[in-house]
Order: sequence, then structure tokens, then C-alpha cells
Amino acid sequence: MKITQIETFLVPPRWLFLKVSTDEGIVGWGEPVVEGRAETVRAAVHELSELLIGENPLRLEDHWQRLYRSGFYRGGPVLSSALAGFDQALWDIAGKVRDAPVHELLGGPVRDRVRVYSWIGGDEPSSVADEVAAQVEAGFTAVKMNGTGRLRAIDSLHEAGALVRRAEQARAVLGDERDFAIDFHGRVSPAMARRLLAMLADVAPMFVEEPVLPEHLHMIGSLVEASTVPLATGERLYSRWDFLAPLAAGVAVAQPDPSHAGGISEVRRIAALAEVHGASLAPHCPLGPIALAASLQLGFAVPNFLIQEQSLRMHYHADGDLLDYLVDPSVFDFVDGHATRPVRPGLGIEVDEQAVRRAAEIGHTWRNPVWRHQDGTLAEW
Repeated sequence: MKITQIETFLVPPRWLFLKVSTDEGIVGWGEPVVEGRAETVRAAVHELSELLIGENPLRLEDHWQRLYRSGFYRGGPVLSSALAGFDQALWDIAGKVRDAPVHELLGGPVRDRVRVYSWIGGDEPSSVADEVAAQVEAGFTAVKMNGTGRLRAIDSLHEAGALVRRAEQARAVLGDERDFAIDFHGRVSPAMARRLLAMLADVAPMFVEEPVLPEHLHMIGSLVEASTVPLATGERLYSRWDFLAPLAAGVAVAQPDPSHAGGISEVRRIAALAEVHGASLAPHCPLGPIALAASLQLGFAVPNFLIQEQSLRMHYHADGDLLDYLVDPSVFDFVDGHATRPVRPGLGIEVDEQAVRRAAEIGHTWRNPVWRHQDGTLAEW
């Protein structure tokens, strides 16, 4: 078997899909994308494709090593995301060749269902209770909410209190048997994070995500020591080497993205590294159906897996949603807040190629917002 063709598809709302074809008619799909920089990753995919055309797709680890190490300059969001898409697609092919889902190739399932959470906005106190209640009604046992909007390096008691009040409303609806997580999104300075984490202790969020920017991860150990709230990070880390320091500092939850951090192969290694440090895995995935399928395959195979993010009907998806690109959308039917174990070979989904090709004719130019504070300085989005 040889790889004969590599194609990319820029599809709404903000995704990039990859198709790897072989001379035996078996194809694999991947999702290599950096949100807001899809065209840049697309260029990297086509550049790296020179290493794969004509090769046997089943040499997964050798291909991963070549795609990562063949260049003198390695890693980072663009190259690691391009590699991730290839890795997903090759695992998809491997599963189809062996007529088994990817998690069977990773050692077999360690659980019968995977817990997922749903996202709510969380920015407006008046809507938090209603949004959480809607997700509970839909059967979810956990939600995640934004912590703040624009936030100054040391902001007012009013802003800090508003976050706590939103968290209290979420806890009041969820009770003690359900969970919520709070995403600081790297918008919070280390000093403000220390203050907010202390104020949130009593409402006991499942975790606080990205409490500080990746550039400030050398300070995360002091936040771990100062707070009883579990801390999570990793959506902007791209390899096991990137995760070593924060895990050693005591981060409780690793959040690599299988479309950013080198794909299924590397996220599996990151999970093992997290296990060494007593940490859990909760893959980042506000992306499309291929990325979610890859994440769920990991969830069924990783012992220290905690919970899976998913973006069905997320606010980013006004121009397209995950189910629009699947032949059988029922694969993402969640029951009681859990995904059932996929039994189809490969990634466990059938991509609707005609829908993808039609959407690619429209494409997208999605960019993240650029925020400014009232004084005109740039704010973290």
C-alpha cells in the first residue's frame, strides 16, 4: 500500500480538513488547523506532504518521527498542527486496514463510555443559571464557562466579584453531584489569578483552565501551591517536552489538543507523562468532527483520562457545525453526558466527502477578535 494523494479542504466555520488517499482505495481523514491561521497550516501540510507521497501509510511511528525531526526547526503551533493532521489520518487508515477502531490499536478500551462536557458562555451573570440548566436538561453532568472578558493585570474587586457570582450561580444549579470548569483563557495575570483562585475555592470548580498565559508557565508552580483548585493547561503546548515543566510543577490536568499537539501519537505520550506526575488528561477540542473523533479514541484508551471537551452547537459554529460533515451524525449522540464507545474502524466516523467539497468552495477567513482595554492597550483574547 502506498500514499498517492494528499488534499486539504478549508471549510466553515473555521476548520481545515485533510484527506490522505492510497493506491488501494483506503483513505484517512485528519484535522490539521490552528484557529485563525488555517491557511498557514495548510501551506505547512502541503510542504510536509513531500515526505509521504509514495510511502507505506502503516509505518505510523516512522512517519511521525520524520515529519517532526526532518526539519532543523521543529515544533510550534503550525508545524505541530500539520503533523497532527497527518497522524490522525494515518491512524484512520491503519484502523480501516485492520478493521478496528483506533482505540483497539492503542491497547484496547479501558472504559465503556467517555464523559463529555458542554460549553456555556458564562460572561453574563443573568444568563449563567439558565444556560447551565439547559445543559443539565440535555443530560450533561459537566459544563465549562468563561471566567472573564477583558481583564486588567490587577483589576477591581467588582470584576473579581462578578466572576465569583457567576461561578456561584453555576454551582447552585449543578449541585454537588455535577461539575463545572472555568476557563481563564490566558486573560488573567499571575497576580490576578492568585486572587481569583482564592475567591473561587469555596465553589470548588472541577478545574481552572489556562490560569496564566503559556509565556508565564514558569510561575504556575506558585499558583498550584497557593490554591486548592485543580489547575489545567495545555491547549497552547505542542509536545511532551512542552508539558514536562508544568506537570512537574503540579498541574492537575493536561489539555493537549490532538489537532495541535502532534496528533494521536503524541497526545498518547503526553497522557503517559501526565500519568507519571499523577495528572489527568482532558483533551482540548473546540474544533470539528475529525478532531473530536480522534479525541474520543484517545479517551477510550487512556487510563488517566478525565473528561472530553466538545463543541456541538458552540457559538463559533453559525456557518457550520460538526454534524454537517458526517454521513451518520448519530456517532456523536451523547447519552447522559457520555459518548458511547465507537465500533467502526479507524476514527469511527464516515466523513461526508461531498459535503466537505461543497463547503470548501465557500471556505473561510476566520480570525480571532483583537481586544483592547479602555485605555487603548491590547488585551488578551
